[in-house]
Amino acid sequence: MRETTADSTITLADKQLAFTPIAFIQAIVQAYARYGVAPDKALAAAQIPPETLADLKARVTAWQMERISGYAMHELSDESLGWSSRRLPWGSYGMLVRASISAPSLGVALKRWCRHHSLICDDIGLAVSQAQGRASITLTELRPLGTLREFCMVSVLRNIHGVACWLVNSRIGLQGAEFPFGAPGHQDVYPLMFPGPVSFNSQAGDGSARATLWLNASYLALPLRRDEKALQQMLQRALPLTVLQYRRDRLLVQQVRQALQNHPQATHSASELAALLALSPRSLHRQLKEEGTALQPLKDQVRRECATDLLLRTRKPIKQVAEAAGFLNEKSFARAFKTWTGQTPSAFRGVCLPTPSQESTP
Repeated sequence: MRETTADSTITLADKQLAFTPIAFIQAIVQAYARYGVAPDKALAAAQIPPETLADLKARVTAWQMERISGYAMHELSDESLGWSSRRLPWGSYGMLVRASISAPSLGVALKRWCRHHSLICDDIGLAVSQAQGRASITLTELRPLGTLREFCMVSVLRNIHGVACWLVNSRIGLQGAEFPFGAPGHQDVYPLMFPGPVSFNSQAGDGSARATLWLNASYLALPLRRDEKALQQMLQRALPLTVLQYRRDRLLVQQVRQALQNHPQATHSASELAALLALSPRSLHRQLKEEGTALQPLKDQVRRECATDLLLRTRKPIKQVAEAAGFLNEKSFARAFKTWTGQTPSAFRGVCLPTPSQESTP
């Protein structure tokens, strides 16, 4: 059985996987205690036995987490689920999306989101920045969050990452995620929530701690692909909106080309290339197919461009040109180049470049 939308496909099995740590359920129960409301109905609605709360190793399914979160947000009228010093009434995050959806690009939309978030919550600060091809989304703790630090940071960053994916209708791969607390006992679930390298800093003190998501800055230039009608549909199912639903990455072709250009000798196989992109070889081939291309044509295109450029602009030996273009040896390079151009590399260079005597002729 599958739930299918225009931009995602979720298997029932995915929703039944119990990987959400009980620590997040305990945080929601803390919110109930803060407001003086019993959590019994919410736990029952999510089919979570109360005795499970005492088991620090327990996990719940994605469905159970969605269920109790939605129930608690409505019952407590607080979308922050207790980590904010003041309630964020139901609809607060929908309002942030609505204020961002008219932006010309994802970067502008996220900056609007961060600016408007500060108007409804002064416990944390959010900021988007970029430098040298890398972008960051940073959450700064403006008041000590105590035992709710992890829950707040995970919730907010998952939220903004998921909305960013939704706005551009694309999976947004992460280059890394950093959190200002020691690795929790359930650290194994972090790569599922934040696909990519995850690090923890146990030296971060209370107050002014920062959590950061890192991503390719090119994502910020992508145009938004959603409108008000799509927003209305999304808000009806905002809680199960997760990054893992997005199989398509609109920057994948560009990232593959960059990896091939920057690491010609480390991308001979699909497995080597996939590892650089934090994907499995199977996912790499599938996503390229969804983008209407395949790995070998991309590899040929990048290698041909590199080889042609070097043959035209330099007098590097053919062996060095072959290596720079990503070939294992000169023989395989010559064979491929003749297939592309009908000429050997030497013949191509001889036709296109003047001889040394010609260069010196007045």
